[in-house]
This record gives sequence, C-alpha cells and structure tokens, in this order.
Amino acid sequence: MLFRGVAAVRPVRSMLYVPGNSPGMLQHCPRFGADSVLLDLEDSVALSEKDAARDLVVEMLKGLDFGSLVVTVRVNGADSCFFEEDLRAVVPLKPHAVRVPKCSSPEDVLLADRLIGAIEEEHGIEVGTVKIHAMLETAEGVVRAREIGGSCGRVSALTLGGQDLTADMGVSKTREGWELFVARSQVALAARSLGLEAFDTVYADVEDHQGLYEEARRVVGLGFTGKAAIHPSQIEWIHRAFVPEEEEVSRARRIVEAARLAEAEGRGVVSVDGRMVDAPVVRRALHTLSLWEMREV
Repeated sequence: MLFRGVAAVRPVRSMLYVPGNSPGMLQHCPRFGADSVLLDLEDSVALSEKDAARDLVVEMLKGLDFGSLVVTVRVNGADSCFFEEDLRAVVPLKPHAVRVPKCSSPEDVLLADRLIGAIEEEHGIEVGTVKIHAMLETAEGVVRAREIGGSCGRVSALTLGGQDLTADMGVSKTREGWELFVARSQVALAARSLGLEAFDTVYADVEDHQGLYEEARRVVGLGFTGKAAIHPSQIEWIHRAFVPEEEEVSRARRIVEAARLAEAEGRGVVSVDGRMVDAPVVRRALHTLSLWEMREV
C-alpha cells in the first residue's frame, strides 16, 4: 500500500561544527538552534591538543543535555594514530553517528564498521546502533561515492568535504562554488540512490549570509538533505534555504490526503493533478510537510 514502509522523518537541515577543544562552544552548542551538532576531533584541533579534546568531548557526551539534537562526532582519519582511540572513547557513549573523514574507498568505511561493531559488543550495545557518516574529501572518494555509501549497513549519510576536495583537485574554492557542481551532484545522487542522507560542505565566509543562502538553495535543488555550518549565525540562513515553496506544500498536502483516502478504501493506486502517486512520492510529500512545519525553527 501507499504508506507501507513510509514514515515522516524529522529532517536534519543544519549540522553545526563544534571544535572539540572549545569548552565554551561545547557547553553552549545545544542552544544555538541547529538540528544537529558535530563535535570535531579532527581539523579544528591541533595535534598537541588531540588527547585533551577527546577527553573534553567524552565529558560533554556524558554530562551535557543535548535534548533532541542529533549528535555526531568527527573522529580523526583511519590513517592517523588517533583513529582507534577516538572510536574507543566515543562509541560507548552512543552518539547518533561517527563521521569518518577522508573516505576514499569502501575499505575505509569497513575498517570503521569493524572497530565500532567490536566496541559495541564489548559494551553490550546492540551492534549497528552507532551509525557512520562517510566524508568524501578526495576526487577518488567522490568518484566511488556509491561504493562507499553501500559498503555496509551502518552508513547513514554521505557528506561532502569541499575544502579538502578542491585542494585535492588543484582548483580554487570560489563564492559561486561551480567547481564543486559535479562533485555535489555525484554525492547527492549516490546518497539518494541508497536511501542515505546527503550533507553538503561548509560555506567558509561566515559574514556572507546572502552567499550562504544562495549556495544552500542550490544544494537543496541538487538533492542534499542538509548543510554544514561553522558558525551559529549561519544556522538561520541554512534553515531558510530549506523552506519549501507554498505551491509545493499545497501539492504535498493533496498527495498525502489522497494517499490516506486510498489507503482507507483499500486502493493501491491514486492520482493527484493527473499524475500517478506511489510510495516514493508520498515519502517526498511527507518530507516537504515536515520541512514546512519546521520553517519557524
């Protein structure tokens, strides 16, 4: 039937990076209004502060009330000496996900999956509880996005790392972001084809809110489900970009109403505005209505 396997899921439009070595930012991050926070142990933390940052993030995961926030921890890369220690510290505290940076092949994800699974077993946590966000920051990673995303069932999102990707490609990052157009399209297509979330890279100029809004609107049009932020002031502009048009909302309501009526009458086929409606269309309509309901948040 039209609603079988279909459920409204609260969208994650914004993901705020929070440096793992900043007690103030960590303490206050639940108040900034993002849908999700990413506690960062990688790029924002100097080598000399890695251990202290890990301890601080563990302390926050244990004691801070994150409310309904989706909490993700970005660990150091699989090629670093901090990778396994980061996982052993944070996985027992059951964040929603661990973001694995610089994933260039399925093997990077599978290594994380094995380690996380072993740690879950050691601590009596159901295997598969802590998800993986695979971060694609190299040309190879983007080209292999679908392989990486489909490498194990623990992966729940593909995320694009634009700063490292442009460096890997030897191109400059511009305000318009056209140098990332193909990469963004590939990541969004791969994620959506696998039923995963797709998170876009950060907008580096924290004072250019109009530029951020325009970029966020473009990635919404490409199929991204959320966008990363590096400053609390960016959250509002990202949320604005995800507000659907009223015409789209009106059509979504008609689709859901027609589908519910068809379900009640035992009909498996329904059309709205002359177009056939199936489960994916209903799922999209529910997502649109969820975004509309969150427009003031």
